[in-house]
Amino acid sequence: MTNAEKINVGLNDRSYPILIGPNLLKAADTYLYDFVSNRHCIVISDTTIGPIYQNLLAKTISPICCKLNNLRVPSGENSKSLSVFTEICNDILNIGIDRNTILIALGGGVIGDLVGFASASLLRGIDYIQIPTSLLAQVDSSVGGKTGINAQAGKNLIGAFHQPKIVLTDTNLLNSLSKRELLSGYAEIVKYGLLGDANFFKWLEKNWSDILDLKQDKVIYAIKRSCEMKAEIVASDETEKGMRALLNLGHTFAHAFEAIAEYNGELLHGEAVAAGLGLAFDFSYTKQLCSKEDAARVRSHLAQTGLPYNYASLPAGKAPIPQIIEHMRKDKKTVSNELTFILANRIGKACVVQNISEEEISSFFIAKGVNHV
Repeated sequence: MTNAEKINVGLNDRSYPILIGPNLLKAADTYLYDFVSNRHCIVISDTTIGPIYQNLLAKTISPICCKLNNLRVPSGENSKSLSVFTEICNDILNIGIDRNTILIALGGGVIGDLVGFASASLLRGIDYIQIPTSLLAQVDSSVGGKTGINAQAGKNLIGAFHQPKIVLTDTNLLNSLSKRELLSGYAEIVKYGLLGDANFFKWLEKNWSDILDLKQDKVIYAIKRSCEMKAEIVASDETEKGMRALLNLGHTFAHAFEAIAEYNGELLHGEAVAAGLGLAFDFSYTKQLCSKEDAARVRSHLAQTGLPYNYASLPAGKAPIPQIIEHMRKDKKTVSNELTFILANRIGKACVVQNISEEEISSFFIAKGVNHV
């Protein structure tokens, strides 16, 4: 059995482990025994990941489950919708479940969010397990219990906080990802360095190529450090009443860009986050919060890796400033119609900035060359 790195998310009686390492899926019966033994397991994946890994997982854990079913939803961000949520809940209920049933999310962030929300909702809450298969999910979305779906009004506006029982992170699963998908996940890793660990960001500047080349020691360290930081923040502020908001560095920009792109696959979440990070540091410099050198360093690193670092470099259609701001107003951090942004005092220290006017952000976009008509 592989010796996995272990991180604990400390939430009292809802604490859970994150296990990180290669070949964990092949030993899932061992790692998941305490959670699935003699229980009805329903493994939910998508039409891309399911054909690759569902049979392997079923073969591994079916001997210890009392019953196992597999379900799949269409791949892509569009599955984080009310219609697909309704469909998957009905499919699960049609199989027949009770409070001892446990759902297993086998996939990227879309599957994790969708299955987590289903588990929070069915029978008013049943257990679930996260087995993230994308780099983005392994470093971010599988940890912390944020579950949900998108609405026409914006991203992640319908959901619940519902913690998994365990997160099983098999780094070998990353071998099936495209370079673009790896880069998308890498953007979230960069976010952790920028919001709370300058030394980690410095390490990323030196080792980013090895991470994208999936050198195991570098990948495991990058995932572990990201999860450590998120676990610490989640343990202190589970439902985002305070410092957990720092995890949204760059996301006020990013979620607006994703909504404009209509979640059609033209713009990946990590690409939007990367552009959001670059803009957050540029905006921080505009507001005299951080240095010009730090903002330039962030843009330089994103550009070096091949990630977008501002709105103009996004592979999605452009939109005028009023449309961007309209989506920003629907951000969950908005209070009394005043925009709230997570910005930065420096690399490694993020901060919450409230009461930003539409005129201020509009002027910033105009200075960046964004169409204001």
